[in-house]
Amino acid sequence: MTHPVDVHVGKRIRHRRWLVGMTQQQLAEKVGIKFQQIQKYETGANRVSASRLWDIADALDVAVSFFFEGLETEARPKEAVPSDILGDKEALDLVRSYYSIPEHQRRRLFELARVLSDVA
Repeated sequence: MTHPVDVHVGKRIRHRRWLVGMTQQQLAEKVGIKFQQIQKYETGANRVSASRLWDIADALDVAVSFFFEGLETEARPKEAVPSDILGDKEALDLVRSYYSIPEHQRRRLFELARVLSDVA
């Protein structure tokens, strides 16, 4: 049975890896392990040791504490907007797409989204 902390840490590894545009294979090579092990870490199937988490944090250019951020809020009731919204692949795709839009059009899109959210 997977532990919720292992699942959370795995999600954060995947989130950061995806955010920096790194594949599982690339991360595995930087850390010196097989990509299948990265897959197991990301699903929470295998626990990440402290030294391995240190290596992964170094490879992904974050502090080790990054992988534990938001952990205390997971036990709370669900909100309209999840506390770890950037942990969702669709949300990250949306953010990347948003910032690829020219600034003038991006501002107009932002204002449209604000008006639509006020109506909802």
